[in-house]
Amino acid sequence: MGIEVTAYDPGWPIRFEEVAEILRKALVDGPEASVEHVGSTSVPGLAAKPILDIDVIVAPKDVPAAVAALERIGYRHRGDLGVAGREAFHAPDDDPRRHVYVCAARTLNVRNHLAVRDILRRRDDLRDEYAAVKLALAADPDIDIDTYIARKSDVLQKILAASDLTDDERRQILSLNDPSR
Repeated sequence: MGIEVTAYDPGWPIRFEEVAEILRKALVDGPEASVEHVGSTSVPGLAAKPILDIDVIVAPKDVPAAVAALERIGYRHRGDLGVAGREAFHAPDDDPRRHVYVCAARTLNVRNHLAVRDILRRRDDLRDEYAAVKLALAADPDIDIDTYIARKSDVLQKILAASDLTDDERRQILSLNDPSR
């Protein structure tokens, strides 16, 4: 099976902006939203799975309206997939490959995504350490996505130690990413 991790592609931010513009237009008559490029493809110089991660962040009360707006443009709602405050979607096409989520503002999930992105953009040492772990894990042709996520947990905890998340919040993220802990 395996996991594909590739060198940073300077085209990722361009592709994000193309998708973000479509999402912003879909939301123009709806709730106020911030469309954020998160995940490894949002960090210049970071090796990543070549799949964009996009968070559409809205006030908690506006989540249903944002879900409806994305459904109107062909996104298929998948539910929260076990993460409270985050609604996942299948995109109407695979160009570019992407994961799109509607997220309630200020939730731990959103704060985690933004903290990891922002710290890795500032800290080349942590970015490079994270890249090395991801590349080493992806080199195992038998690794599955759950194991890949779990085995990144230690370096992600190191990254999050540089954030404003509390110890309890970091433990919650750790247990979500690696249920064996």
